[in-house]
Amino acid sequence: MTSRNVSRYWEWGKKIICVGRNYADHAKELNNVVPTEPVLFLKPPSAYLTEGSPILIPKYSNSVHHEIELGVVIGKGGTAIPQSSAMQHVAGYALCLDMTARDVQDDCKSKGLPWTLAKAFNTSCPVSEFIPKERIPDPGNVKIWLKVNGQMRQNGCTSQMIFSIPFLISYISEIITLEEGDLILTGTPKGVSAVQVHDELHAGIDDVVSMTFKVGRR
Repeated sequence: MTSRNVSRYWEWGKKIICVGRNYADHAKELNNVVPTEPVLFLKPPSAYLTEGSPILIPKYSNSVHHEIELGVVIGKGGTAIPQSSAMQHVAGYALCLDMTARDVQDDCKSKGLPWTLAKAFNTSCPVSEFIPKERIPDPGNVKIWLKVNGQMRQNGCTSQMIFSIPFLISYISEIITLEEGDLILTGTPKGVSAVQVHDELHAGIDDVVSMTFKVGRR
């Protein structure tokens, strides 16, 4: 499927395409309208973070939230990909965090400005090891969870997503050509909350993968 080592996509993948408000309960907990079509935003590859390095709260924020998500790693690029063949473009998955400077995002939204400062800062996309496609035979029914200092904060299932993975691949590729090594973040379930310096975030998909990150500050 791929000419590169897709299991290390974070080293050479060109873009991270994120889907906002893809779980109705999460949209409601932030007092947002449940969307009728996907809400998209981007993170740069410099947002990637792998285990062993800390999540760094940016200087300009006092309220960074965790958002646990299933990430889809693209193995075969394409434009205007039909839903019926969308899964043929998937190389595998990753457990991901969309770290969000919520105070900054709220300010941007109130002014009608883009979310870039809130979403795209360095270390804002921690990722697990690559998960081969075969290990998640049904990505539409995956339980993902996150604990902060041992306390469960998020515990959801991808079956709760408003827009399915094949739909998202097709929708996104109509607008943005997907390329090998791209990562799609598929949205977060309810339970997001602020993290503090020295917190430990532990997240997982049972019997598949887990990851742990510490929190620091720039």
